[in-house]
Amino acid sequence: MEDRKIVLQDGREFYGTGFGCGADVTAELIFNTCMAGYQEILSDPSYTDQAVVMTYPLIGNYGMADDDYESKMPTIGALIVHEYNDSPSNFRSTKTLSSVMEQFKIPGISGVDTRELTRIIRDQGSRKILITNAETDLSSALETLSKAEIPHNAVSRVSTKTAWVSRAQNEKRRVVLIDCGVKKSIITNLNMRGCTVTVVPWNTSAEKILSLNPDGIMLSNGPGDPTDVPEVIATVKSMRGKIPMFGICLGNQIIALSYGAKTYKMKFGHHGGNHPVKNLLTGKIEITSQNHSYAVDENSLEGTGLSVTHRNILDGTVEGIADLENKIFSVQYHPESMPGPEDSARLFDSFVDLMEDGRK
Repeated sequence: MEDRKIVLQDGREFYGTGFGCGADVTAELIFNTCMAGYQEILSDPSYTDQAVVMTYPLIGNYGMADDDYESKMPTIGALIVHEYNDSPSNFRSTKTLSSVMEQFKIPGISGVDTRELTRIIRDQGSRKILITNAETDLSSALETLSKAEIPHNAVSRVSTKTAWVSRAQNEKRRVVLIDCGVKKSIITNLNMRGCTVTVVPWNTSAEKILSLNPDGIMLSNGPGDPTDVPEVIATVKSMRGKIPMFGICLGNQIIALSYGAKTYKMKFGHHGGNHPVKNLLTGKIEITSQNHSYAVDENSLEGTGLSVTHRNILDGTVEGIADLENKIFSVQYHPESMPGPEDSARLFDSFVDLMEDGRK
């Protein structure tokens, strides 16, 4: 029964069957090419206010496992799939995808032609959409779309409100993580390497961070335009050269902006677990997991003191930068690799080595 529909800004409509929450939602339409990991995608704060089209055709078939969430409060805008399975087969599953989406008020729609939607995004770029009831009048839906604005306060909504600590069993180093929408797996990877992590809100001052006497600073991933968080950019700039830093995704863009470089919005971004990236320092190719709609402008890096360390093989965009003199590096992709692949986990080891050098 087609009881829901997607309305595009040009008036095209895609009818399907609703699951999850039945509320209307306006969101930015993007696509993700992962073949697995829909739970990690659903709970990744970087997808705040985005309607994600899953290019893999069958979603929901292994349910939801209690240990696989990347955040406690999923904030994704919506999930769009070709075929939804509400009878999962998985011994670790405790809930269905639809029940979790209903719990967190996330709309879903299935039965639509996700291949056509993906082609639209690929050819024309990401765009606003409205997911609404099938009987909603088109003119009314288009009016709602024209008035809707994508919020610019996503980081403040998903960041922790108070500082908290995740302790390593064999503590060797202390890291302060600036939370712009961090994934749990980033903290887990640091803990596994003997790093006790103090997670602080996005707008924590440099003075407060340095007073914690950390061995290193981690800048997390997160949603939205990096220029929406000038406070974090200023904080990073003031700590430059004082302590080793590692940035991931949004953290990569924030580091670039703190040096005076620029960022830009991509046509449809990188969202998926199959992007080849070349490490320009080693010449090796890694298959990476990515989720970002903005990128660093390579032309703006000249004279900043930053060098390009990684490049996307598919479109040539900047995937990593570094200021080795000041012990700062960052990557645009996700080395915690949830959902995979796991080619880039060694970057956490590089951060640990950098902190050891900083101590010496």
